[in-house]
Parts: sequence; C-alpha cells; structure tokens
Amino acid sequence: MEEKVKEVIEQIRPFLKADGGDVEIVEVTEDGIVKVKLTGACGHCPMSTMTLKMGIEKRLKETVPGVKEVVAVQ
Repeated sequence: MEEKVKEVIEQIRPFLKADGGDVEIVEVTEDGIVKVKLTGACGHCPMSTMTLKMGIEKRLKETVPGVKEVVAVQ
C-alpha cells in the first residue's frame, strides 16, 4: 500500500508546488491511516484542511484500496 500511496502523492505534488507548497509522507499505517506533513505555503494556508481532505485524501481513497484517512502531522 505504501508504494501506491507514494505514486499518488507524486501525481498530486506538482499541483501543490504550483501554489508554493508541498507534501511529505510521514507514515502509512497498516490500518490505512496516511500521515503527511504539508510544507511551504501549504503549511500555513487557511485552506490546507480543504486541500488535505478534499484533495489528497479523496484522491488516495479513490485510487489506493485500504486507505481510510489522511491526517496532517507536524
């Protein structure tokens, strides 16, 4: 599952970088929780929760079986 998560994150990354941000995978747990760290402009943006849930989490759930949630960590 972790390799598939990495592939999807690499597809999303250019969109985040276009706005001055980025995302790093911190951990992919066996129970389907993906922990990420939003960096750059995404780390301070008031819309980062929307990006996390409606962008990154939605895409991962659609394409990687077993992903249950994406959470931001510091």
